Amino acid sequence: MSLYLEYIKEIATREKELGLHPKPIDGEELTSEIIAQIKDTGNEYRADSLNFFIYNTLPGTTSAAGVKAAFLKEIILGESVVAEITPTYAFELLSHMKGGPSVKVLLDLALSDNTDVAAPAAEVLKTQVFLYEADMDQLEAAYKSGNAIAKDVLESYSKAEFFTKLPEIDEEIEVVTYIAGVGDISTDLLSPGNQAHSRSDRELHGQCMMTPKEQQEIKALQAQHPTKKVMLIAEKGTMGVGSSRMSGVNNVALWAGKQASPYVPFVNFAPVVAGTNGISPIFLTTVDVTGGIGLNLKNWVKDVDAAGNTVVDDNGDAVLKEAYSVETGTVLTINTKEKKLYNAGTELSDISAAFTPQKVEFMKAGSSYAIVFGKKLQTFAAKTLGVEADAVYALSKEISHEGQGLTAVEKIFNKNAVGVTSKAALHAGSDVRVQVNIVGSQDTTGLMTSQELESMAATVISPIVDGAYQSGCHTASVWDSKAQVNIPKLMAFMNKFGLITARDPKGVYPAMTDVIHKVLNDITVDDWAIIIGGDSHTRMSKGVAFGADSGTVGLALATGEASMPIPESVKVTFKGEMKDYMDFRDVVHATQAQMLKQFGGDNVFQGRIIEVHIGTLLADQAFTFTDWSAEMKAKASICISEDKTLIESLEIAKSRIQIMIDKGMDNDIQMLNGLIKIADKRIDQITTGEQPALTPDSNAKYFAEVVIDLDLISEPMIADPDVNNPDVSKRYTHDTIRPVSFYKGERKVDLGFVGSCMVHKGDMKIIAQMLRNIEEQNGSVEFKAPLVIAPPTYNIVDELKAEGDWDVLQKYAGFEFNDDAPKESARTKYENIMYLERPGCNLCMGNQEKAEKGDTVIATSTRLFQGRVVEDSAEKKGESLLSSTPVVVLSTVLGRTPTIEEYKAAVKGIKLTDFAPPLHELSKAPTAKTISFYS
Repeated sequence: MSLYLEYIKEIATREKELGLHPKPIDGEELTSEIIAQIKDTGNEYRADSLNFFIYNTLPGTTSAAGVKAAFLKEIILGESVVAEITPTYAFELLSHMKGGPSVKVLLDLALSDNTDVAAPAAEVLKTQVFLYEADMDQLEAAYKSGNAIAKDVLESYSKAEFFTKLPEIDEEIEVVTYIAGVGDISTDLLSPGNQAHSRSDRELHGQCMMTPKEQQEIKALQAQHPTKKVMLIAEKGTMGVGSSRMSGVNNVALWAGKQASPYVPFVNFAPVVAGTNGISPIFLTTVDVTGGIGLNLKNWVKDVDAAGNTVVDDNGDAVLKEAYSVETGTVLTINTKEKKLYNAGTELSDISAAFTPQKVEFMKAGSSYAIVFGKKLQTFAAKTLGVEADAVYALSKEISHEGQGLTAVEKIFNKNAVGVTSKAALHAGSDVRVQVNIVGSQDTTGLMTSQELESMAATVISPIVDGAYQSGCHTASVWDSKAQVNIPKLMAFMNKFGLITARDPKGVYPAMTDVIHKVLNDITVDDWAIIIGGDSHTRMSKGVAFGADSGTVGLALATGEASMPIPESVKVTFKGEMKDYMDFRDVVHATQAQMLKQFGGDNVFQGRIIEVHIGTLLADQAFTFTDWSAEMKAKASICISEDKTLIESLEIAKSRIQIMIDKGMDNDIQMLNGLIKIADKRIDQITTGEQPALTPDSNAKYFAEVVIDLDLISEPMIADPDVNNPDVSKRYTHDTIRPVSFYKGERKVDLGFVGSCMVHKGDMKIIAQMLRNIEEQNGSVEFKAPLVIAPPTYNIVDELKAEGDWDVLQKYAGFEFNDDAPKESARTKYENIMYLERPGCNLCMGNQEKAEKGDTVIATSTRLFQGRVVEDSAEKKGESLLSSTPVVVLSTVLGRTPTIEEYKAAVKGIKLTDFAPPLHELSKAPTAKTISFYS
């Protein structure tokens, strides 16, 4: 059977079983067959082939785009005649293909001696922004040889006419509201993790947003208000918590945005989303990428009494009152010039933050990519012509405060800033382009990143990126049919693009399913680095790391740059002493709980950098804090490290990078060897005193300063989803932190999970010692609930084997992973045994393995969102309680949460957390102490 007939068969199946349109075409072979049928005027499939060619072939650098561009060139030159595609129409189709093969065709035509096609090709070329070095070199060479067309195109580029000639955004945008949920809305609602396999198939993935009933309600609103945009709202909460989730924004845009091009199916942009407490920082970045609008409604405010004091309820929580209604079906007007939100002429809210000059440019251009590439193209053209570039784009916002020192993140941004005009150091609020040092792509968003790279016509990683990694951890649990199709394809693309890949397309080294955050934490070998990763938990303990959507990851890979404001910082220091039976995870929980109490329930971390002063923590242990900062809704987190500790962390990183090299994972450009050289240079700088470990200036200014009292932490703590809270807006937040005594040793536990990025080697050793303790106390170890253990990396497994701890874990395990025969289907039932699972994300991701519906799970992971780790059953809501490794292990042995006495007995003799005095003064905080940790 021909490829075309196979495609027709697939279309019929797709329509019958899923009710979907034909899948977009990205392959060269099928496109070539379609073109052959178009050329054959008597072919029975010609009409459909024309439709597929024009409307259903993906642009950019897909192999299909290469064939399509070549055929359009034939039509323009008269070498092929297609009645339905005139040369003029062929130029229009090329104009929508974004770059790569289409730009090459346009350049060849524009710079040719054929005057009939050169001028129209040049006019189309002037609208294109996705030009790369080879394209620019061709244009520059033609200009220098006296080509008038080349000069004309360059002059247009130097004026950025590809941007200035675009229509301005509407002054008024009418929206109709749709309450997508009450309380914080996880991106899992918009793009469920268990549907991650379908993210690159945009129409199919769009079916999983919320529920079919809610999808129909959105369509009904659109039918009722055809000239308005539907705005999805998180009522009494924050929109898009937990993840950047480009697929979530894509889904919202698919249902409530507008089509980017009539010739590119299911690629929509410009969604409008909102939340009472705004948009989660990393999700807002994704909204900006697509030229969308993200509003902070502030439609619920704290109630105050006659004396001006905040009214609180019986639990001490602030009582909220409604400032204005946004119930579903409310028509509102966004005035983009006044930057105000109105209802029938009545002003409701100032929304200036959503319409900064930079964000408005993204909206006008349809994406942030077009702005980044446009600026680069304009700079090139002006330099080639020897002229000043026209002042077209909004000036970078450069804010400097004389006499004010710099926070740690301000120092990093100043070091890595690109194109800054100010001679003075920049402070928070400045909006700058920065060089990106480390980039990470994870496997359930990687196919989308590869699509984004294809759409922006990128073919090779930017040479200024120091290190880049493509993980396989999110699909590590089950090597099912979906993974077997998607992952090898992804790894081959990324390997060819220039990343270090978890799987070798040639099979030289075994699959490495190490958790991406742990790998990025190791390959980050400079505390002044900027890291971008395709996951909300891209939060390294060296440098400053930002979780990002698949598109921003693609942009960082292609250009080595990112654009963002310098965030404000909150300084966190510690006083007091930690009890020796407490775990560092309890410090993390206490930080969140004490911060909320100190600030009357207001989360001062949200959207800001947490600058945490725990300088004697090695990188692995410090990562436990920075990782959790995603759940604190922080933009990112920075650990201030002692010189000695940083050197030790860098030496550990070097050893782990060397292991990757020894396994054969380095690539043609010797990226991993390059990272070791960077680490060596950094160690030398610290040792000689040339550049000590990063610290803030003593006169730096912070949005807030938080001092955590360790004396107040007297028992283990649990983050509780509080699923039965009568106030639905308070369910599934990470703000309900309770001591273990709250549960009185009575909360039944159905399953325990130790794993994900929040644990490290120390946690595995703690498990081994606890099992020894329990056996010594009870004569044996019996589990009254299943315990699932997923080590983060293979390195940890190897080290545990060498040190004897793996033998202990094996002794008590009822299941152990086997890489020679990985699971091909997800587990749906669990026995009361201990499972030693493959390194990777496992239950935390929720896309493959899950707990049984309705279970109460206690886990070391970070995700307590509804349906993520455990779904609801008809009888009971699923619960994901989050706690430390010792609490999780003991809970599975007991089948319930432990009492404090049971807990202390189980951890007796285990050095969980050890505090040491600071090696030198890190801050002005009273009695600040720094932390060393069992490893």
